[in-house]
Amino acid sequence: MNTKTIHHLSHTDLDGYSCQLVMKQTPYKLFNYNANYGAEVKQTLELIVENITKSTVDATILITDLNLTADESRWLDNEVNKLKENKRDITLLLLDHHGSGEDSAKKYSWYNLDTSRCATKMTYDYAKENFEFNEPTWMEKFVNIVNAVDLWKMEETENFEYGKVCMRLISEARELNKIMFADDDNNYKISLLMASTKYIDNENANITLDENIHNLKKGFFRDGNNDTLDNLATKYIVKLLGEARSEKTIYYKGYRGFLSYGVGNTSIVGNGFLLGYPEYDFIVDVSYRGTMSFRANNKVSVSQISKEWVDGGGHPNASGGRIIGFKEQYRYDKVKKQIESLINEKEAVAGDLEYKKEA
Repeated sequence: MNTKTIHHLSHTDLDGYSCQLVMKQTPYKLFNYNANYGAEVKQTLELIVENITKSTVDATILITDLNLTADESRWLDNEVNKLKENKRDITLLLLDHHGSGEDSAKKYSWYNLDTSRCATKMTYDYAKENFEFNEPTWMEKFVNIVNAVDLWKMEETENFEYGKVCMRLISEARELNKIMFADDDNNYKISLLMASTKYIDNENANITLDENIHNLKKGFFRDGNNDTLDNLATKYIVKLLGEARSEKTIYYKGYRGFLSYGVGNTSIVGNGFLLGYPEYDFIVDVSYRGTMSFRANNKVSVSQISKEWVDGGGHPNASGGRIIGFKEQYRYDKVKKQIESLINEKEAVAGDLEYKKEA
């Protein structure tokens, strides 16, 4: 099996991220992706194939804790075969425990289904047998914890109770946006799980972990100075936004804007960004449902921009609106294309109106 580079797609719950924590113990170059069911899976698979196609490095595509539909399985199998026809050494492997994938498992040799183990345990067992694997002392215990709670084995009381707290540790780690900041969000959640392992052997381990969740989160965002979790996370997010300026900048009528997607908390994050990067005239955050939240700092009236874009309104420095017919996306580049198309349309209309007025 090709193990130089692994593109690892996993689910967005405890079991999914734990699979990636297991693979973190291997020496290979890892590119992690996470997706929930539905259109998000297909869009992420497309991204993986695009990334491999652009690269000259041979790779393994590893999918864990996600059962693919018949259409998704067929599409992926065809795409991998196309890469192989172009002399690319690409290996495909899926490890999952959801019975709904039975039809695909019967059809494709790369589709490994086992309903008796959670995906984390499947990944752990497979990695030990097939990969170079540097197993830490806590790994087997942690895998059994995830297995107990994911398969809801309440009789394994100690593991089950600790697993419940780990489930909440992941489900409530919402500080970062996994579409805007995919790598950072993935690293955040895996880091939290890694940090949780130090309490495994404590007396009343589940209670100890529960009482330390807040500090574990702050520990990830803290840069030396202590503050509230909200302030630490906001500072971290503003820094990430700043680092992404080159690909997330938009322009409208000569004004420079920053486009974010699903970040939320625009009053705090948006104003923080504009103060940190004064070369920007405005920032707009688009929600997954197409709601737009604009912020400015006295350089342009975003109430006017929102009115022109989506018939929205508000104040000169804080405004909003909604895109009718917005199509939810799971990739930032697709969102940006939608917004840039909207901007081009509005600028064209404005230019046409000015021409007619002069005429």
